[in-house]
Amino acid sequence: MNLTFENILAARNNIKDAVILTPMVKATRLSLHMGIDLYLKLENLQHTSAFKARGALNKLLTLDETQCKNGVIACSAGNHAQGVAYNATRLAIPSTIVMPNNTPFNKIKRTKDFGADIIIYGDNFDASVSETLRLAKENNLTFIHPFDDEYVIAGQGTLGIEIMEQVPDLDVIVVPIGGGGLIAGIATAVKHINPDIMVIGAQAEHFDAVLAKREGREFTGGKATLAEGIAVKAPSENDMKIIDKLVDHIFSATETEIEEAIFDLISDEKLVAEGAAGAALAVIKKHKKLFSGKKVGMVVSGGNIDSRTLSTLIMRGLVRDGRVTRLRFEIDDTPGQLSDISRIIGESGANVIEVIHQRMMQTVSLKEAELDIVIEARDKNHVNEITTTLSNAGFRVNIMSEV
Repeated sequence: MNLTFENILAARNNIKDAVILTPMVKATRLSLHMGIDLYLKLENLQHTSAFKARGALNKLLTLDETQCKNGVIACSAGNHAQGVAYNATRLAIPSTIVMPNNTPFNKIKRTKDFGADIIIYGDNFDASVSETLRLAKENNLTFIHPFDDEYVIAGQGTLGIEIMEQVPDLDVIVVPIGGGGLIAGIATAVKHINPDIMVIGAQAEHFDAVLAKREGREFTGGKATLAEGIAVKAPSENDMKIIDKLVDHIFSATETEIEEAIFDLISDEKLVAEGAAGAALAVIKKHKKLFSGKKVGMVVSGGNIDSRTLSTLIMRGLVRDGRVTRLRFEIDDTPGQLSDISRIIGESGANVIEVIHQRMMQTVSLKEAELDIVIEARDKNHVNEITTTLSNAGFRVNIMSEV
């Protein structure tokens, strides 16, 4: 593979009328909170809600008439799948997608909605590839690799050109890494335009295969991750050559850090982002000193996060911030206790959202009751003020760690 800036320019010309020129916006609140100048490239607003539509389209446009008639096949945990399915259907090309067993239901459904035939096989991307290649050979289908194909990578690299046009004076850009195609394409583009720009890759700690290669150690991860879109055990060797040449640093983020970053994007910027983008923000938060005083660009690579996962993540974030808290009381089982507690909470500026009144539990005496109240407050300091007021009023109250 010999990816050049000219390849990326050609890709841009090929796909520009069929992809969205996504905005590059100032992350005002995050910039204020972290003390850096942060800009977000919103590929969660792209067709199929992810950057993958770019590379998939650029590859599909290279197929001849026979290949288009026979159809294409891809292996993906979701975003590449949707990018291939959406563009193939739009171009009247039959598509088959092989997806790992742990692929979130929303990604399976959306890929089906875009017109692809779905095959569920294997526990992860790497396990699914062999079946994909077998089916491609058996049925004479064109295999569209998600990150080890020069046309796909060139398509992803169009992001880099857009970013540099939208915010020309960036000092550094942070890009999620799975197999390496996105960062290889972006790095090729931005380093050609500005050789001094710093390019930093972000990985999930459970799938830091690219970082492992750079550090000369064996990759031993593979645990479940919120960032399933970048959960790749074996990055492309072709991409690694570009990464080794053009990417300045690679950092990883823990699952907790990724979760908190996704919540920050929702809470501070009102953006729904999937785990890969969370890994990028988590790396920025984790290494704030490196980014201090710099104008930083970050690729929000997609927004395809499972709705149930998202709802749980939001609730956990609210609990972590103290904005939703469970208070446990041991009270005398007499009339008026609940109303007095509710009145104090209300007068303190908080809201009661759930009440569980237990009389039958044997952890308290017969003449007492256990009362759990879930409240919505401003933050942890507000919760502490409320519990102090309740204690001063004679109530025995504890803050529980879980809602």
